[in-house]
Formats: sequence, C-alpha cells, structure tokens
Amino acid sequence: MGMTNLATEEVPKPGEWPVDPQHDIAVTEDRIWIDGCFDFTHHGHAGAMLQARRLGKELVVGVHSDEDILDNKGPTVMTLAERGSVSAVDACRWSTISIPHAPYVTSLPWISHYGCHYVVHGDDITSDSGGEDCYRYVKAAKRFLVVKRTPGISTTDLVGRMLLCTKNHFIRSLTRTLSGDDGPGSQVERSDAAKEMAQRVRDYASDETGLQPGSLVLSYAETGPAQEASMGTQDPGSYTTVVDGALPKPGQRIVYLDGGFDLFSSGHIEFLRQVVKAEEAFARQTGWYDDTPTQKERLAGNNGGYGPTYIVAGIHDDEVINHWKGVNYPIMNIFERGLLVLQCRYIHAVIFSAPFTPSKAYLCNLPFGTPHAVYHGPTTFMPLTYDPYIAARDLGIYREIGNHDFQNVNAGEIVQRILRSRQMYEERQKKKGQKAAGEEAVRRRENMEKEAAALEKERAMNR
Repeated sequence: MGMTNLATEEVPKPGEWPVDPQHDIAVTEDRIWIDGCFDFTHHGHAGAMLQARRLGKELVVGVHSDEDILDNKGPTVMTLAERGSVSAVDACRWSTISIPHAPYVTSLPWISHYGCHYVVHGDDITSDSGGEDCYRYVKAAKRFLVVKRTPGISTTDLVGRMLLCTKNHFIRSLTRTLSGDDGPGSQVERSDAAKEMAQRVRDYASDETGLQPGSLVLSYAETGPAQEASMGTQDPGSYTTVVDGALPKPGQRIVYLDGGFDLFSSGHIEFLRQVVKAEEAFARQTGWYDDTPTQKERLAGNNGGYGPTYIVAGIHDDEVINHWKGVNYPIMNIFERGLLVLQCRYIHAVIFSAPFTPSKAYLCNLPFGTPHAVYHGPTTFMPLTYDPYIAARDLGIYREIGNHDFQNVNAGEIVQRILRSRQMYEERQKKKGQKAAGEEAVRRRENMEKEAAALEKERAMNR
C-alpha cells in the first residue's frame, strides 16, 4: 500500500512532511492546491495549473506516488521523479511548489498544513480504487473549485496515437492553421478552431501569474525556395509575431536551442535546467551578480528584476520530425508541443517552424541578434547523417550539455514503455470508450519502429 493511499491514515508529524514547512502555516484563499498523477506531460495538465494559478497568488501542486497510482489506477508511464518535484511539475511556470507523495484521496489536513484553503480540479470525476470521489472530503468542506478540462488532449488520446500509429493529428502549417486557412472542417469551423488555438497560445505565453503577458511567440518562414534540411537555409527568412512578449533586457545573454520537444518530458526539462545552470555559472564568473549599482538596478526592476539569460526555443514542424524519425512521430503536433515549451519556466521566447539546421544566415538574423550561445544536449533519439550545428560551431557559439539522469527519456522511450504495458493501456482505453489497438495494430507499430531503427542505423553508417 502506498504512503498516502487512505484519507484516514495518520497525518505526518513535524519532520515527516515530504516538503517543508514541517509545521502548519496559516491557511489563505490566495494559496491554491491542485493535485494529480501528471503522468507523461501534456498541455491539459499545464492548462489546469494555469487556471488554478489565476485563482490565487501561489499554487501548491500535489503529486501522487507511483505506489498510490498503482493501487488506485494502474501503473504509471513516468516515475515520480520524472513527473513531480524533480521534473515536469516543478518546471511549470505557474507552479509555486510541488508536494510529492500527496494523498490520492485529497486530504483536508494536507492542504491545510500547506496553507491552502481551496482545492482545484477539472470538471471530470476522479475516483479511488473503491469507486468513490477522490475529492469528497474537500467538497463536503466547501473548499473545492472546478475549472474547465482542456478539450482535445488527454493521456488516453496520446496513448491511442501511439498504439494505432495515426497521423491525423499532424499540422501542415501552423501559421495557416492559426489564421483559419488550413485544417479540417468548413471555413467557419476552421475559423472558430483558429481563434481558440490562438487564445490558448496567448494563455500559455503568460507570465508566472498567468494574468500578464510573458513569453514572446514568433513563427518563422523561409522567404526563398524550400531547401533540404541538411543544407541549412542561407535565407534569413521572415518572422510573424504570434504573441507579443518580453524582449531581452540590457546585459542578458541570448541563448538559442531547438528541437522537436515531442512528449515534452524529463529529458527535455533536465536539458533546459542544465542550460540555465551553465548560464548561471557563466554569469557569476563574469560579474553579473557583483554588488554594483548596475546589478542593484537589475534586481530592483519590475517584477523583481531579471536574470542573466534570455532563452529562445526553436520548435520544428511535424513533417520535419517525421522525415527523420518516421513511424508517426511526432506523437504531439507542433501546436501541442509548442504549448508545453511555452509553459516551461526556463523559456523566454518560442519560434515555431524553426529550421532543422540553424544556418549562419538564420542565426545572425534572429530578431534578437546573433545569440551568444547555441546549446545542444545528449540525444540518440534522432541520429543524423550530418551535423546540424556546423554554423554555430563556426561562429564559436556552440555549447553542449553533458550526460544527465534523464537523458534517455524521450518520445521513443515513452512509446516503448507504453508498448511494454500495452495490455494495461488497452484496458484503460476500453473503459474510456476508446478503440483498442488490437494485436495486428501493435505488431504494425513494432514493425514500423524496427524499420525506422534500421533506417537510422543505415544513415549513421553513411555519415
């Protein structure tokens, strides 16, 4: 039995709480509690946290243990460290603090201990292993608030894409989709979908309060003929502003990094955290934090000042990722992946449809100017026949992040975990009314993965 499975179990004593404080603090309506499994991250999780954060000034996020989820729901895809306090939840810009081992049945003593008056949850019903409402105690105490569930995305949806190898989630052109000129349905339906998507991008680009503008969002397009990814465009391209946001502040270093960020996971998040850590170390070496009038002015600025680094994330199109990885990757389309990158506290700007190969023309003509550094991390998910970062190396701005604890956690690894637990996930699909993949579909997925792996091996041999 997990640490916090029963609502009636003994309340932790001082020194036993999973996260400080160890003594009860004053309860306030400005401190909001939200909890959940937060198994492999999708933008619905972030959307719930955003809505909850907007209801107060601090957001406490309870994360259930692997054991409690197993007892009540079934095995998780991601471990507690990957889901919670080390990774996904703590990386969300609207999360103030995460509480691992939070009870599966939300406990009044727990939320009161951490000073939260209200608990927030979506408008769906969550039950424990006995079929009872997990929020029955906080509802009875009238300390429960409901927010809207994010439509069009769920763990069940994503598992279905993996098992059925579908590609109908791909977006051909995000710019045209956001303008209502592309996508399924009639012109009216496309226009309505475009407005909803554009609003969601604005929401996810908000600051840590969820109420004010935050990250800058741009969309890139080549102005000349499309070129092979391996060539790298020599055209500086053009940019469309999707959402206005904060620009780099005086003295900040511009850092550029890019990727697919599919199934945005602990591997991506730890890479970003290591980039921030490396830039912090560089800032200390170069006097950013010295006790000078300039630094005092930075620290006393609006919203508590600003840090030494402005991180720009380029996100590749669906067809680009599929070209290299095959099967039906990316599992998440560029819109879904972009929302997850935007909600990450380490990111200051996003460029949709960024080129796979950041050429000199591209890097030197970024709207922020040539970056001070271009970072890349340890990855074997997408082996290439060439080095996409030659231009960054030639400019002397290429940097690498070394090995870390989550370096092997990527979309491919997550899909393999799902396949290994296929039977359990198919049962979950059936309970939720989703079509089961069946043996034939799963074999097709496995064969496609093998073919993709063989192609990657062949490419590597031809390098």
